[in-house]
Amino acid sequence: MRGSHRGVRQSLASIVLAFEVIVVFLAALVAFGLKVLPGPVALVGGGVIVFALLLTLALLRYEWSFWLGWVLQGVIVATGIFVPVMWVIGLAFLGMWIYCMVVGGRIDRQKAASAGEMGN
Repeated sequence: MRGSHRGVRQSLASIVLAFEVIVVFLAALVAFGLKVLPGPVALVGGGVIVFALLLTLALLRYEWSFWLGWVLQGVIVATGIFVPVMWVIGLAFLGMWIYCMVVGGRIDRQKAASAGEMGN
């Protein structure tokens, strides 16, 4: 997935990750406000996850970054240990991520096959 071609899977993944940045930032503030974690732990931990999401977002042109996205989905679901509503939110984002990977990948493969047929 190198080069200037931006596939559907990459576009959909970037949308999910961008929304997750907002949600994780707000969840860190909730964890801080509810005092479920010490303030620095909630804010720095949330900041680290937000940074990892932004980094993944910037690196989506590389195939391995999608695996990093999968790992981050697991981390976000696991934050439900501290803020229980994140179980629901994390699973919703995991569902969106799975959908984007499956459907986006399928569309990209169909477009590549179609382009290959036109080239013959």
